[in-house]
Amino acid sequence: MTSLRSGVGALLTATALATSVSAAQSADLRMSWWGGDSRHQATQEALKVCGEKHGHTIKPEFTGWSGHLEKVTTQIAGGTEADIMQINWPWLPLFSANGEGFADLSGLSNVIELDNWTDAQLASTSVNGHLNGLPVSTTGRVFFFNKTTFDKAGVEIPVTWDDLFTAAQQIREKLGEDYYPLNAIQETAALLVSLRVTQQTGKDLIDPETMTVAWTPEELAKGIEFYGKMMESGVTMTQKKANAAGNAELYEKPEWTDGRIAGSYEWDSTYFKYSDPLEVGQHLVPTEILTGEDAVTEGIYRKPSMMFSISKRSENPEAAAQILNCLLNEPEGIEALGTTRGLPASKAAADQLKEAGSIKPELAQANAIIMAASGPTVSPLNEHPDVRTIFLDTLEVYAYGQIDAATAAEEIIAGINEAIEEYKP
Repeated sequence: MTSLRSGVGALLTATALATSVSAAQSADLRMSWWGGDSRHQATQEALKVCGEKHGHTIKPEFTGWSGHLEKVTTQIAGGTEADIMQINWPWLPLFSANGEGFADLSGLSNVIELDNWTDAQLASTSVNGHLNGLPVSTTGRVFFFNKTTFDKAGVEIPVTWDDLFTAAQQIREKLGEDYYPLNAIQETAALLVSLRVTQQTGKDLIDPETMTVAWTPEELAKGIEFYGKMMESGVTMTQKKANAAGNAELYEKPEWTDGRIAGSYEWDSTYFKYSDPLEVGQHLVPTEILTGEDAVTEGIYRKPSMMFSISKRSENPEAAAQILNCLLNEPEGIEALGTTRGLPASKAAADQLKEAGSIKPELAQANAIIMAASGPTVSPLNEHPDVRTIFLDTLEVYAYGQIDAATAAEEIIAGINEAIEEYKP
């Protein structure tokens, strides 16, 4: 009986899929994205092979980054958006605050192989239970340390925050007062404060239920004080000193290239941007998230770098889902797209590209760290322009000694809550 039921079930499933596929045949679709020339070429080739495989025609619509948000905004407002869209993750609240701005891809699970993503990955692109997109690649913040500097000082690469403070003292004693084991200015400083508070509270900055700041002023003040301690102890350069040295990016600064700044907290996907400029003989290593005894989570800041979504107004959602699945989960699409959008979030794609030797070991190691680490789901509102500006500007005022940590925490929370008032349920 079991085998009969299984057989009937398989037949019904096959029939349903065949019906779905039949309904999706020979559709005319459109797909929009932003990027550079290499991404444009790879995506057009992928659409060609996936279109031929599934019998659809897909018109490409691509631009550079500049102006793409405005274009998509205009199209969605006018109901003329493409069937398949590349959507920047922080745009999710702009287009789908209630979760109904895009097609719910969970309803197309008979076409899309959703088991290639973890529950956490799918949660990051879901709103109110609606799966609004598929993560194309997943990125997160990870620590990079210059092993050459640490070896020169005879100090182990830190594993805990306490190790980091001890290392700062030892490195400066051995190598000089102008050595720092960690960079922490501007966005990196804000994200280090967020990391510390998340580790101690287990909460992301934004409460997903109330769409307000989840941290209390006291919790945030402790994180800000921790940042102050890092500057006072020589773990990091003070913001005042760093700003006095100019506005160059960290990887362009001589203090970074010669190893005097011996670490930072950066996106895993940027490993080579920071390792390539180092002087000959310097070796950068990605390391696991620093934690302390009081941490309730590793607090990983992990997010989709972008996602593919299907328009809720598409006249051919099954066909669009077939193409989307081909791009992200089927060999032809995976090979054509390669790593033009970073390390693929899809397990099928990541496995295929690793086996083909298309992913460098250092990048794979950094990505493995962020994928394995624990932490709450990060809200895209963390990267709302006003939220980020309020956090950075207030933290800088604190770093210059003009307000204390308690005042900074109060101002950050009040400012962010006001900035995201329109997203409250």
